[in-house]
Amino acid sequence: MAETPNTARRTPDQHGVATALRGLALAFASAGVFSLVANLLMLTPTLYMLQIYDRVLVSRSELTLLAVSLVALFLFGLVAVAEWARARLLVRIGVRLDALLARPVFDASFASHWQARDAHPARALGDLTELRQFMTGQGMLALFDAPWAPIYIGVMFMLHPWLGGVAIGFVLVQAALAWLGHSRTTAPAHAAARAQGEADGYLQGKLRNVEVVEAMGMLRPLQRRWTTRLDKAIQARASAQDLSHRLTAWSKWVRYGQQSLVLAVGALLVLDGGLSPGAMIAANVLMTRALTPIDTLVGSWRSLAGARAAYRRLEQLLASGPSATPDTGSPGGHLVLRAVSAFVDGREQPLLQDAHLTLEPGQLTVVMGPSGSGKSTLARVVLGIWPQVKGEVRWGGLVLGGADRAALGPQVGYLPQDVSLFEGTIADNIARLGPVDSDMVIAAARSAGLHDTILRFPQGYDTPIGPGGGLLSGGQRQRIALARALYGQPALVVLDEPNAHLDDAGENALLQALEAIKARGQTVLLISHRASVLKLADQLVLLQGGRLQWQGPRDQGLAWLTAQRDGAAAPLHPGASAAGQPQPV
Repeated sequence: MAETPNTARRTPDQHGVATALRGLALAFASAGVFSLVANLLMLTPTLYMLQIYDRVLVSRSELTLLAVSLVALFLFGLVAVAEWARARLLVRIGVRLDALLARPVFDASFASHWQARDAHPARALGDLTELRQFMTGQGMLALFDAPWAPIYIGVMFMLHPWLGGVAIGFVLVQAALAWLGHSRTTAPAHAAARAQGEADGYLQGKLRNVEVVEAMGMLRPLQRRWTTRLDKAIQARASAQDLSHRLTAWSKWVRYGQQSLVLAVGALLVLDGGLSPGAMIAANVLMTRALTPIDTLVGSWRSLAGARAAYRRLEQLLASGPSATPDTGSPGGHLVLRAVSAFVDGREQPLLQDAHLTLEPGQLTVVMGPSGSGKSTLARVVLGIWPQVKGEVRWGGLVLGGADRAALGPQVGYLPQDVSLFEGTIADNIARLGPVDSDMVIAAARSAGLHDTILRFPQGYDTPIGPGGGLLSGGQRQRIALARALYGQPALVVLDEPNAHLDDAGENALLQALEAIKARGQTVLLISHRASVLKLADQLVLLQGGRLQWQGPRDQGLAWLTAQRDGAAAPLHPGASAAGQPQPV
């Protein structure tokens, strides 16, 4: 059986993090040039010191002092300009990186969440922020400065080979500390971040049911469970920070020691006549300058490790994100399921097994069955939004699993069993958060029998509904969601228990809407336990334990169901009609 491409991989033309960074290569190269200029000019203090000690103090010439000082000030100005230009470039690189990746990361994190690959989709946007902030922070500047440390070490060799040897020794010690920091702190830092994410995700998930928690006094048990996760996160973070602080302390000891040791070696060389006092002071400055980038990297190792981990997670996320697909156009035709099975992680038995089904334009198909029989799963499979599917779901010439959802969305109407509305006005929600076409919004509201009700609200269609529609009743939320599903007269309409919260007036409006939908030639799949919708049904599908027990014309289906309940008919195999013949697909 072919697998629908719900988990299609990213095509080469889509942005990954590496691709985006390669696109910024020229900007990085320009920042590298400014780093070269700034680091070369940072030899100015050393040269100025040598001139003061070895020339000005010897010659006692005020004119020489003035000339040397003016040249030094000019070069310091160039250093400031180069570092300002480099910092500005890095800020622009961060902004450009965000512009290139924000939309792909948003799309991929959303897809990862609904495909159940990631329980915390907001983490991806946090990873992008962490990567962007690293680009403009001290760690990135240290990475640009570190390659030029050999310049300062080379000058120290020119002053005296012993000084160069001591500099290389300290560089190796600092590099060893940096490597030790990477090898010892990366795993604890990841464990701490993971534990904190689990604690935050647990609390955020439970806050969605804050009314239930408050009404039934569940706050203290919830707090105890959250505290257990939080304590685990705090212990993991404390362990990681303790190790990081120890490494930082060792790094400081090395840094302070190198200043004194270089000065001592320089003093010894001065006593032996192999070095001038000016060169001794200059060597100390050079050593500090050579080790500063490495010391900064050691100090900012946690941010470097965090940015590296964020980079890897983003690359993995974008590599498994949705494929770029061409515009679907209008699929038209009938919708067919061929040998479709739907799976979920952690369960071997499929939720929906080997389903064959055909939905025709202008036909209303009603799906019935006990709770847990796979009705809502079938609805999501028909829409192409169930993540793990084997088989084929085809709408006309289009395979739904690989369709461009942005292009296909206006042609699909969906009312889920658990209604979710978005913060905004009634019109915004009916218009699917897009540009509000007043005529289409009113037409959809009339189809749902909601127009007069909306006009009684304080601001009519412009009435804010609050987060999640919290200012509305359950029936009002469901009817607004129904109007949203009918907005734009989509070719395919899937309704999962649309009358669960409706009163008699709402149900009558629903039946009228279904009649109008059928008259327009739209394809409708409706899941319901209520018999009132059966009088409009053209096809009846009966589900049991994830298998299609019967499908065919409504009247024959009701007769078969009655016989089945009376024990006069044996269950038919999936995809069979009342006459015992396989249903054509």
